[in-house]
Amino acid sequence: MMNKFYLLALVLVVFSCKKSPKKEMVTEVPVEKVKKMNMDQYPSDLVKVFAAHGGLDTWKSYKTLTFEIPKEEFNEVQTIDLHKRFDKISTPTYELGCAGSDIWLMDKTGDYKGKPKFYHNLMFYFYAMPFVFSDEGIKYKEADALIYEGVEYPGYKITYNKGVGASSTDKYYIYFDATTHEMRWLGYTMTYFSGEPSTKINYINYDKWVKVNEVLLPQSITWYTVEESKIKEAAKTVNFENARLSTEAQPMEFYSKPENAVIVE
Repeated sequence: MMNKFYLLALVLVVFSCKKSPKKEMVTEVPVEKVKKMNMDQYPSDLVKVFAAHGGLDTWKSYKTLTFEIPKEEFNEVQTIDLHKRFDKISTPTYELGCAGSDIWLMDKTGDYKGKPKFYHNLMFYFYAMPFVFSDEGIKYKEADALIYEGVEYPGYKITYNKGVGASSTDKYYIYFDATTHEMRWLGYTMTYFSGEPSTKINYINYDKWVKVNEVLLPQSITWYTVEESKIKEAAKTVNFENARLSTEAQPMEFYSKPENAVIVE
């Protein structure tokens, strides 16, 4: 009887001395969530245009866009924060940028003859088509099809709410291939300098696209002459090179005014 008692006590001691298993510590790594776009706010065919170019959710997942425009003596490197819309243009002779409301210029040679306030983000908007037509403050209306060389291109008229952008009275027209939904033409009016509404529509042809990561962006764009509201012939082509998209944002200092730059009035 006594032996049984000692055996039972020994068993209890052994079990009581067993260490409880340690709980494994799991460190959660925060994952940045990309907000899904509400596609119901866009016309159905425009949604198909976004999709044909890689998708709006994909585009919105990137934070930095860089591309180059070849000039006679050098390439103009343009960098844009896609979410904050900061921008910077870098060349050997000048730099130009905006990190908020002020536009700054660093003219290294004293020979800059451009219009900084007009130009600093101009080519970005032409280059980032059709995705910039997903911005806030835009109104959409179906437009009459554009007909060029016997081909009909359906499209939409784009207008802006008052106070949106530098020229909210500008009008844009996006036209796309009826089968593939790739963008083919951009029409736009120019009111920046006069401040008055215009009925003259300029046209840019988008017929060459290149895949950058998962999205289609222009390889080149070509302005056409217009006579009596009819598109005539090619006038000027701008090429784009070395396009890059990144999910990382540049630091604020990258876009900020350098010490020896001036604010453009």
